[in-house]
Amino acid sequence: MPELKQLHGGHAPAVLAFELANRTYFAASISDRGDDFFDQFTDRYNALLAEQEAGICAFHVLVAEDGSVLGRFNLVDIEDRTAQLGYRVAQHVAGRGVATETVRELCRLAASQYGLRTLRAATAHQNAASQKVLTKAGFVLVGPADPADLGGKPGSWYQRDLVLRP
Repeated sequence: MPELKQLHGGHAPAVLAFELANRTYFAASISDRGDDFFDQFTDRYNALLAEQEAGICAFHVLVAEDGSVLGRFNLVDIEDRTAQLGYRVAQHVAGRGVATETVRELCRLAASQYGLRTLRAATAHQNAASQKVLTKAGFVLVGPADPADLGGKPGSWYQRDLVLRP
């Protein structure tokens, strides 16, 4: 069964493989990371780990039993008990509820482990799948997103207030 794990240095090869294998799929609905991302992957990856260590962000990977990465689920710009949620799942598991269930799990972690109270996520208007994931995971539409937040695409912000439950 897939497991959500906090990102660490040992995940780098599997994360790179995930990003390369799904690059074209991701580019169909979100901005492409560009060749520089892949050319400078090690440096960028190490920078992410440093941000995580500093408490600015919390990065997670959904890892399959074989060690491959099925998705990335990130809490970025953590400040004042609020963070932005970003996620992407592999094409071969898309449409099966994997993203929705993992976003729900990350919401629980955000509250219990990181002490967050609010999560926000921006999605492009054309990305109906992401909008569906967010609404099924308890996010509500709160207003328009600046196209600069979405690679130049028009979109909307969604928000979920987190409540700790016993």
